[in-house]
Amino acid sequence: VQLQASGGGLVQAGGSLRLSCAASGITDSNSDMAWFRQAPGKERECVAAITWSGSTYYSDSVKGRFTISRDNAKNSVYLQMNSLKPEDTAVYYCALVRSVSQYSVIWQDSSLYDYWGQGTQVTVSS
Repeated sequence: VQLQASGGGLVQAGGSLRLSCAASGITDSNSDMAWFRQAPGKERECVAAITWSGSTYYSDSVKGRFTISRDNAKNSVYLQMNSLKPEDTAVYYCALVRSVSQYSVIWQDSSLYDYWGQGTQVTVSS
């Protein structure tokens, strides 16, 4: 399985970006996917996740501003980021795990995920 993330860039505070992540080498949609981010000098943080059936989860830092979605027919997951702030600046990674029990409890644990994309840089200027 390979994950290819795209859509990062430079945007002014208050602006929007849409990240995409396409999974290849996967034969079914029975997987849960998430977006993580990592800023320089900080730990990797899970900001949003979505189950194979479409249930979504968000960190408090992005709730109400970011929206995660997926298209199972395209094996893709998206992150719509609105009202961006300078503190959203980071490298964003998509990640995938075969569906697990209690995902609603453990979705933020980076060790859970089996596959990772290469990362895409998001820079928000003030």
